[in-house]
Amino acid sequence: MRINGVDAIYYFVHDFERARAFYTSMLGAEPEMSAPGSFCEWTLPNGEAFGIILGTEYRQCNGVLFNVDDVQAAVAELRAKGVAFADDGEIEDTPVCRMAFGTDSEGNGFILHERK
Repeated sequence: MRINGVDAIYYFVHDFERARAFYTSMLGAEPEMSAPGSFCEWTLPNGEAFGIILGTEYRQCNGVLFNVDDVQAAVAELRAKGVAFADDGEIEDTPVCRMAFGTDSEGNGFILHERK
């Protein structure tokens, strides 16, 4: 397994509309992806993404999505090394990516992220 880079960084927010307005103004652009009232994401010039998600009900990941070529293989390799994953390593499949939610040795969450 190799981490290719960071695909995205997300912040959890309590006032979604206020945060969306703040980052839209700061970044000088409307988000490229969004679900009204719950999440939005901007693509930065270097190809990485920044986004916000309403509240904390979404799985805690500290907002870091590490890019891997094969999320299933990466989960298997890290589980063999004792890394814990939510839902027993189940991979979430979305229309644009595949993700697994892990926890590091300090209890911080992260996401292994495979683009489709």
